[in-house]
Amino acid sequence: MGEKIGLIAGGGSFPLLFAAEARKAGREVYIVGLDGITPKEIEPFSAETRYFKLGNIGGPLTYLRERGVKKALMVGNIPHVNIFGGIMPDLRAAKLLFKLRDKKARAIFSAVSEEFAKDGIEIVSSATLLEHLLVKPGLVAGKKPDADTLKTAAFGWKAAKALSAFDIGLTVVLRDQTVLAAEGMEGTDECIKRAGAILKRLGKGPAMTVVKVARPDQDMRFDLPVAGAGTLRTMAEAGATTLVIEARKTLILGMEEFLASARETKITVFGAENETSFQ
Repeated sequence: MGEKIGLIAGGGSFPLLFAAEARKAGREVYIVGLDGITPKEIEPFSAETRYFKLGNIGGPLTYLRERGVKKALMVGNIPHVNIFGGIMPDLRAAKLLFKLRDKKARAIFSAVSEEFAKDGIEIVSSATLLEHLLVKPGLVAGKKPDADTLKTAAFGWKAAKALSAFDIGLTVVLRDQTVLAAEGMEGTDECIKRAGAILKRLGKGPAMTVVKVARPDQDMRFDLPVAGAGTLRTMAEAGATTLVIEARKTLILGMEEFLASARETKITVFGAENETSFQ
């Protein structure tokens, strides 16, 4: 019998990817699913899946504790609308939210992880068992960016870091060192589409560059930046030719498909660690 691990699973492909890797590694995965959010396709990869309403903390804790789980991950998307009224907290969650001065997602996740720790369950890095999918520094796909693109990317890096420091978004889209769009609640792909619409109004010019970073104090336990083939296809449709992502802190969801999409769209993907990466 493999080591037990818990998974608090949001939406999207990230939870599916982890559950499949964990099962391949011989782990027993006990999944806390969220009603209406967690994809049902995850169930075959788990030892057991139990669904709870978003905002329920006591139930998932009891479920994982009774099954002897000592470590767990929190991965996947939770629609932002839930932060503004879709949550029906149980008593334990209500007490936690009442104590919070900061209601940003990062503060909520940190408080939830502390609550799990009280019950002997450690929330671990969301890159656990997926370290091989973290972006490496340097050229990942495509041709080496030219000098003008690197200048634009360096400017975009500073802008994205400033944006992420305020917990607003992680992505900026630029053309010729000018920010066309900055990510808000809509997510990376919608931000790129918005920039593409602006580019069409501006007319011909240099292609767009997309820069996506981690937060300055990124907590590896939750809300890691992710990228996938879908983002590259969105970029191609919008008129972007270069994707710069932060190395060692960004996960590629489906590496083979991602690289195939990069070849198909002829998009350059570059992993940067800091501002000196563009020199």
